[in-house]
Amino acid sequence: MSAITVFIVDDDEDLRSSLVDLVETADLKAEAYGSAKELLDAFKTGCEGCLVVDIHMPGMDGLELQERLKADGIRIPVIVITGRGDVPKAVKALKTGAVDFIEKPFGGELVLSSIRRAIEIGKRARAKGELAADAAHRIERLTPREREVLDHLVVGHSNKIIAAKLAISPRTVEVHRARVMEKMHAQSLSHLVRMALAVEPDEDA
Repeated sequence: MSAITVFIVDDDEDLRSSLVDLVETADLKAEAYGSAKELLDAFKTGCEGCLVVDIHMPGMDGLELQERLKADGIRIPVIVITGRGDVPKAVKALKTGAVDFIEKPFGGELVLSSIRRAIEIGKRARAKGELAADAAHRIERLTPREREVLDHLVVGHSNKIIAAKLAISPRTVEVHRARVMEKMHAQSLSHLVRMALAVEPDEDA
């Protein structure tokens, strides 16, 4: 697994350098780039951490970079740096997926707090993605009837209701339910439901 990295993108060399120093004081790895293009040329899919990007840059600005990463399926958490008159742009960045924005001038602890939060959000998102991939693989092993039983369990139907809807006996439902639990490696009904829900598409994606 790659190391957690804070990717800093800003055309202001002094600000880049100070942010790198700040990040490294928190025992985090930092990589700095002077433009969005430099980051895109170097960025590798699967990189973990967060992105700190200035909203105003020559060429591709911070908002455009955020949108480009999202379009490319790169879901790294983004923090935007703004100047005092850029709040509307910062709000737009939040609406399109950024996790935070920081106004200049800013304090070091505020930046580090935002970075730590973004990294944690990224970790949770990766864990959810891994759970979904694992659950999807297990669901593929179910028979069509077992999948039907699973679908009913997810919406909270009892064995009796499932039996009536599928025109089978409650005992047969119990057999299918046990096989579903076994194939999904579910420790409990709530665990089974969480796995099934993890596979459902994200409405915000």
